[in-house]
Amino acid sequence: MWGCRGHFIVPAAVLRRLADDDSIPAQARQALLDSAATESVWRELRHAHSEATQATLRARGVTSLRLAGVLAPVPAVTVYDCKNTQSLPGTPVANPGGSSDMTAKRAFDTTHAVIDFYRECFGRNSVDDAGMTLMSSIHYGVGYDNAFWNGSQMTYGDGDGQVFTDFTNSDDVIGHELTHGVTQFTAGLDYSNEPGALNESVSDVFGVMFHQWRRKETAAQADWLVGPGVLGPVALQKGYTCLRDLAAPGSRHCLSPQPAHYRDYIPQGDPHANSGIPNHAFYLAATTIGGQAWEKAGKVWYAALTSDKARPSTNFGAFAALTRAAAKSLFPRDTNVYRGVDEAWTRVGIADPDIAV
Repeated sequence: MWGCRGHFIVPAAVLRRLADDDSIPAQARQALLDSAATESVWRELRHAHSEATQATLRARGVTSLRLAGVLAPVPAVTVYDCKNTQSLPGTPVANPGGSSDMTAKRAFDTTHAVIDFYRECFGRNSVDDAGMTLMSSIHYGVGYDNAFWNGSQMTYGDGDGQVFTDFTNSDDVIGHELTHGVTQFTAGLDYSNEPGALNESVSDVFGVMFHQWRRKETAAQADWLVGPGVLGPVALQKGYTCLRDLAAPGSRHCLSPQPAHYRDYIPQGDPHANSGIPNHAFYLAATTIGGQAWEKAGKVWYAALTSDKARPSTNFGAFAALTRAAAKSLFPRDTNVYRGVDEAWTRVGIADPDIAV
């Protein structure tokens, strides 16, 4: 089952686990079950989009697409209202940036901020680097407990109001899901095993980095949490404070706890679970290097993701090697960057194979 290409912020297994909890109100439990069931509906569509994107990149060559990005206009942002149906994209929202519907306004404003983040920090023009219009659909379904990238657009549920709230409430969730689009147009990481875990990790990493960038936080100041703003009162009462935590992936306050070291890797496990290993590597690298995460560690990770050597089948070891190489090439005079990256991967169990340990 883990071979699916489901780019959802909350894993279906977590939704089903919560739905089995008798202490959660019945209406919320049904919403959780219904939300988990929709995952299969989108699997093949996402897979088709990803395959088509990779085929286009191979045919054109990545260089030509990036050249197009230099010439393309500033990306447009559009918002549609599903009005609690599951029909996409929904009805266009006129002037979403000035809308009285705060969900529409958040989706519009935060998507623009993600565009600015990628442009200012990494020189990228939208998710495809060619000025792609970024479309968001809000108020999807009734009490829908998730947000997802379907290969061509973003979709946000309102949450059930008990376990989850409106999924536009957490800017890192929006950054996470749009980064799935960036991965689709770059490495195209497969959604299973280690490449799948890397796919989810890249989205967590850039999602939390985006959150930090908006607040101009240093790596030391940041909380490193994913999705704290989407947890509802029932989840908070149970002691959960986030979906995931890059600083402490296995903590009990995480709704979706993860392994933090390769020795605990789960064979054929959910990408959302095993992503804790590269997630923690990034946290260690960024905090060791110091300063603001997007300035050095983020540039290293972005260089690895967009490297011509990155492939859909790239595993942890290969990605770690790309980051080690990028640290040297991007910051040849700042040996602290390479040291931070190398030590981070080593600490999570991905040692440099060229160095005897």
